[in-house]
Amino acid sequence: MNAAEPLISMVDVGIRYKRKGNVFKRPSYFDALKSINLEIKPGESLGILGRNGAGKSTLLRVISGILRPDHGTMINNGHSVSLLALQAGFDPVLTGRENAVLSGMLQGLSRREVTSRLDEIHEYSEIGDFFDEPVRTYSTGMCARLGFSIATITRPDVLLIDEVLSVGDQEFRKKSERTLAKRIRSGQSVVLVTHSLAQSQLLCDRVVRIEDGVIHQDDD
Repeated sequence: MNAAEPLISMVDVGIRYKRKGNVFKRPSYFDALKSINLEIKPGESLGILGRNGAGKSTLLRVISGILRPDHGTMINNGHSVSLLALQAGFDPVLTGRENAVLSGMLQGLSRREVTSRLDEIHEYSEIGDFFDEPVRTYSTGMCARLGFSIATITRPDVLLIDEVLSVGDQEFRKKSERTLAKRIRSGQSVVLVTHSLAQSQLLCDRVVRIEDGVIHQDDD
């Protein structure tokens, strides 16, 4: 393990959601994360495994800063974080091209920088003429292709990937894995949520397993 100062630290972090009640029933609460302790170090590729509803996506949203913990401490030592998720970041009314410009700018690039690389994004995504169609017409796999293609031109300190590599055709998944492996070899810090143990073994040097909002295992 890298002995350098962590990019991100989580100490006893918890997230609680309120369930709706009604006139006959009081509201109840659901703890999506319970006392999570985790560090992300420079150049580390971390895999997060767990069943649906275990808390994996909630954990990524805390790391990205989208969610603030209800208790515990989340420490980001001034590092940029980018979340690539199937359900986050795209305006369904805008075209793929327009979303690429907007997403790139939200991740810190200038409009000129993104515009100069639109052809690269278009080619990598392999979505053809749909690049100039509204994203609401896209399949889940096409959204994943576009999102990952945009991520290839940005360089955040920590790249968070929420199951994006699990959708689409096998050929594009392998292409994405090769690109991600190259990023990891160059020192990019990556946190990857996946259902695939084989994928985590291929891309990650450490894995945590989450069940019912708790980290049960942390292994090299």
